[in-house]
Amino acid sequence: MPPESTDEGDPLAWARDYTPILRSFQAEYGESKPLDGHTVAFASHLEAKTGVAIETLHEAGTEVLFAPSEPQSTHGDVVTALDARDGITAFAWEGMTDEEFDNAQHELLEHGPDFILDDGCELIAKVHADHPDVAANVIGGGEQTTVGITRLEAMEREGVLQFPVYGVNDTPMKRYFDNVHGTGESSLTNIAITTNSIISGKDVVVCGYGYCGRGIARKARGMGGQTIVTEVDPRKALQAHMDGHRVMEIDEASKVGDLFISATGNRNVLRTDHFERMKDGAILANSGHFDVEIDSNALESMADDVTTPKEGITRYHMPDGRRLNLLADGRLVNLTGPHSQGHPAEVMDTTFAMMFVAAYEMLAEGVEREPGLHSIPDRLDREVASRKLDTLGISIDDLTESQQAYYDEWEHPDSSF
Repeated sequence: MPPESTDEGDPLAWARDYTPILRSFQAEYGESKPLDGHTVAFASHLEAKTGVAIETLHEAGTEVLFAPSEPQSTHGDVVTALDARDGITAFAWEGMTDEEFDNAQHELLEHGPDFILDDGCELIAKVHADHPDVAANVIGGGEQTTVGITRLEAMEREGVLQFPVYGVNDTPMKRYFDNVHGTGESSLTNIAITTNSIISGKDVVVCGYGYCGRGIARKARGMGGQTIVTEVDPRKALQAHMDGHRVMEIDEASKVGDLFISATGNRNVLRTDHFERMKDGAILANSGHFDVEIDSNALESMADDVTTPKEGITRYHMPDGRRLNLLADGRLVNLTGPHSQGHPAEVMDTTFAMMFVAAYEMLAEGVEREPGLHSIPDRLDREVASRKLDTLGISIDDLTESQQAYYDEWEHPDSSF
């Protein structure tokens, strides 16, 4: 089906056309307002798809307070359009500094939300560390990123999580589509647009083979890249090998790579000893949540000169004449570059749908969980998958009675089901 017609001047109109699950929630809950009386804090990259997710929560009855999860990925027209609505309040603006970004998140939390939908565990970590009175009254939350799950796991190990949080990132409907296809396509698209160079034929080094790295490597190879994967987990390294990528240590990969893309969720993945080995003209990009994966401070200290040959590219001139090119200042290349627009709307539709059902189950259905990190029930993941298929006009089979009986009967005495 072709997309629905757009409304002139509405920054969310195009994204709505490609987020049919969120639109279906708006249609279903727009009159009944099942989330009425609740205040939801929402932190994410503030662009059009996030705007549709925020308006969906609002249509279902919530007051929404929103802030960015990364200061450089905020689209001012989206923030202005949302903030103009009664019941939606922005703690963000385009071009905010890191300090303003941090202060805005704290200001949001001072308004006392009772549910938090987070990206990178930004708000959840801050509410525990600096706003304990607010944290004591939070009903629950949801987290949509790998790095956020890592932080939540650390909080849970220390026994400091005061409310239940659904690990949205770890659901199949998030990992299989947003992480693999969204990160893969949006990262490579923005690298190609920013550099105006080809992927095909390049030695592409992907650091990390989680779901995001898997998507980047798979799609880079599909574009003709000669893919190399670096890993610290032996199982993921073996997966990369079996998927047809070359696997090697980063010390070796740093000598041969033309394009490096880090997607680990950890710090200093590419650092001084690697920069010393890289060939002239190497391109460095980060697809991890925070700007810590590529040690840009080390790059600057090593360089004789720093120039900007093209918007979105910082070139470091090494004393030996080599030039290393860092994209988007080492921040998320698919969201903070000059041409970046984030993940495709179709995959964010499924992710934000999972965030919505996480809030709906705890707030509307009153499901209570113990404080800690929880998996989203499989039935909710399947319901979102079915809703997505419905919006695509795709039908699938049902088990027959005999097939279901075959699954249910552990003895299998005969074949006469």
